[in-house]
Amino acid sequence: MANLIVYYSRKGQNYWNGSIVDLAKGNTERVAEFIQKAVGGDLFEIETVREYSKDYMTCTEEAKAELRENARPELKKYLDSIDQYDTIFVGYPNWWGTMPMCVYTFLEHYDLTGKKIVPFCTNEGSGMGGSERELKKICKGAEIASGLSIHGAEASKSEGKAAAWAKKNV
Repeated sequence: MANLIVYYSRKGQNYWNGSIVDLAKGNTERVAEFIQKAVGGDLFEIETVREYSKDYMTCTEEAKAELRENARPELKKYLDSIDQYDTIFVGYPNWWGTMPMCVYTFLEHYDLTGKKIVPFCTNEGSGMGGSERELKKICKGAEIASGLSIHGAEASKSEGKAAAWAKKNV
């Protein structure tokens, strides 16, 4: 059985150690690639049909509105099947104390019974927030492993930490 590393990541404007910077590659995507390098598996990026604003502050307001509405943003694509995967690493930025709502959309699309869900998130100090608790609610029948929190500004230097953690979870 194989590993799946599924993630949502924000490129472009991001909050970074107290200021806004423009990232060519999102923090969560970097960590997802480190996990794939360490344990192998397929990478899948969650992409929304309606893109979030390129302006960071506007994006945070859009994300807050989605959370308040318990929205399920439409996704561009899904995997045909996840049957071949035992372990699913799920990566996301911590937005408003949990996962972006598009991650909920992705996870709720599948029957996750018998799967091991291994969450990781990037953030600027809020850790995993309530996302592990939320995963237990929406991933019925799945085992939820303890998550890995990576400070976003340190994502590009987190390969050792991400690899060691990932290897313990497969």
